Amino acid sequence: MKRIYVAGPMTGLPDFNYPAFNAASERLRALGFEVENPAENPEPHCGSWLGYMRMAIRQLSQCDGVALLPGWQKSRGARIEHQLAQQLGLTVVPESTILHGPEVCDA
Repeated sequence: MKRIYVAGPMTGLPDFNYPAFNAASERLRALGFEVENPAENPEPHCGSWLGYMRMAIRQLSQCDGVALLPGWQKSRGARIEHQLAQQLGLTVVPESTILHGPEVCDA
């Protein structure tokens, strides 16, 4: 796995949970991954949730895996991303791997 997408909750969280997305992305990049981080995306022209999801799905489709942040199960968008990753046969990396070490994440 070389390119990984970060998925997790954003809506309703302080700073849209960008600090958690950015910390996970930094850790994954340090492990040698190319990272797609939706927290780094520009605001879509429409400014809607759907606009953000369209960008996210495009990013996810170019990845080999998805890294799940804590609380992803409570996020409608992250659940969609998780399901899509499974359907596409991508590697799903649990949150504990991102937080605690590379033993499961081989770059």
